Amino acid sequence: MVDKEKIMLCAKNIVNAINIQNIGENVLVKGGIYCQDLLEEIALEVYRNDGIPVITSNSDYFDETMFQDSRISSNILEITPLHYLKLLENIDAYIVIEPNEDPGVRSRAPREKLNARNKYAAPIRDVLYGGKEEYAPGKKWCYAGWPSKKAANYYNVEYELLEKFIVGGTSVPQEKMNEITESLGSRFINAKKVYVTDELGTNFWVNIQDRAKILDNGLLTNERIAIGLLGGNLPAGEVFFPPHEKMGEGSLFCPLTRDRLSNKIVKNIDLKFKDGKLLLDEVTADENLNDLVNTFKQGEKIDRDKNLPEIRTYNVAELGIGCNPEITKAIGYILTDEKINGSIHVAFGSNRMMGGTSVSQVHWDFVTAPRANITVEYKDGTKKQIMENGNLTN
Repeated sequence: MVDKEKIMLCAKNIVNAINIQNIGENVLVKGGIYCQDLLEEIALEVYRNDGIPVITSNSDYFDETMFQDSRISSNILEITPLHYLKLLENIDAYIVIEPNEDPGVRSRAPREKLNARNKYAAPIRDVLYGGKEEYAPGKKWCYAGWPSKKAANYYNVEYELLEKFIVGGTSVPQEKMNEITESLGSRFINAKKVYVTDELGTNFWVNIQDRAKILDNGLLTNERIAIGLLGGNLPAGEVFFPPHEKMGEGSLFCPLTRDRLSNKIVKNIDLKFKDGKLLLDEVTADENLNDLVNTFKQGEKIDRDKNLPEIRTYNVAELGIGCNPEITKAIGYILTDEKINGSIHVAFGSNRMMGGTSVSQVHWDFVTAPRANITVEYKDGTKKQIMENGNLTN
């Protein structure tokens, strides 16, 4: 179990990530009861920063029963509670810690009920992330991981490694993370296109010209708020961009991810995109491909039902380069996988919350193996390789 000193340090970094600026900011703190100690330390840290916290939590038993009890219908689960929606409308910031001690709770749930909960969450996302103009730009937010032995069993890793990735990754000293992200970010000054390859079949390009460059060092700065980027995940440790959503093409090989709805592990995914758009019919995977396809299609359905001016479910949304020194390999947990040193990731779907132009129910990151090669083409037409086999070049 995580000792008290580390819990307090993580709580401090998590509260730093929402940048409380005014006395009396209302902060919702949410998570599973397995991490109640952390939730309470976060709330205390909010008080220390002159904010006003409220804690909500529930157990895996509650979630499991909600999904498995035949007397609880999908029709009732898809209804968004208005009293909760009003609470969210009146907060300034939202902190959520990984809700399930056992990630398998969702992998065992009936797909019909998972789809219902996805529909339930759509109006909530509109409020939190400014998906509708009346809620723009959204709320400040932080989503953080937390280790458990059940999660370690689910990801088939030793608990000590999971704790190292999450707690160690969240606890990297701020000065060090600043130095790492600034050094990596400097290689993209005046960048136009980014080309990425690896030995496993990744070979694509995207265009980031004049798009925001975000140095994810774990702090929500005033500069990030100014461009509409109001939150992030912990552990931190990446440099990322919202690329031009209708440009870019190629293939990306992702060795391991998990379905965004069911939490089922999806292995050896090959994704192709053209003109910035994922070719869903050409996606392949060794395991649980149907879950991946169904989740994208369910997201598309919700996007269409919301009468969005343009469907962006499948458009490129993010290019990220991982750089957290504590995180060294993929385990199928996106919060740590996308921070792996020497890996890159591409997301599809929404990116307005990071300065892009797309609104969608979906934002799904796919991470390469940590052996990426990156070449940057600059505005003046020159090119430079900045990463070879996962290591930054001189």
